[in-house]
Amino acid sequence: MKRDALVDISEQFRPGSLGAIVMLHGNHYASNWGFGTFFEAKVALELAEFAARQASDDLVLIAHDCGGVAASLVLDLNDPTSGPRGGHLRWFICAERCRGTGLGRQILQRAVSHSEAHSKGNIWLTTFAGLKPARHLYESFGFELVSEAEGTAWGTTVKEQEFRR
Repeated sequence: MKRDALVDISEQFRPGSLGAIVMLHGNHYASNWGFGTFFEAKVALELAEFAARQASDDLVLIAHDCGGVAASLVLDLNDPTSGPRGGHLRWFICAERCRGTGLGRQILQRAVSHSEAHSKGNIWLTTFAGLKPARHLYESFGFELVSEAEGTAWGTTVKEQEFRR
């Protein structure tokens, strides 16, 4: 995607959005990290559960370009596991064609602004070690690593991380 390519950012799921987001995650993490069906099914299940319970103060950002879904990000302000950690940043991904264009930074900025208005700026996310560009982006928005341990929540053993802002 060129930096000046037309991108439409929607704040709601459209028909096919859920499947496209699952496919982006499944394809990216399979080809780059060897994740399999377990991970893709986990994304599908948790995303569907979120979509069924989505509240009006949650933030859904889905970027579309001529190639379809180009990026996604959900700020889940009503995740029952969040507690005092604030909004749960989930399903944040950019299609390969959009990496390095600033689209990820743009939608993360919108999520941070939304969190400041709705959850005192508190956000948390889980990821795993090795995603250097993502970690750099998170840290540039004030996220800090608060825990790191080997785990299998992703369907394979990785060094799981939790970041908070």
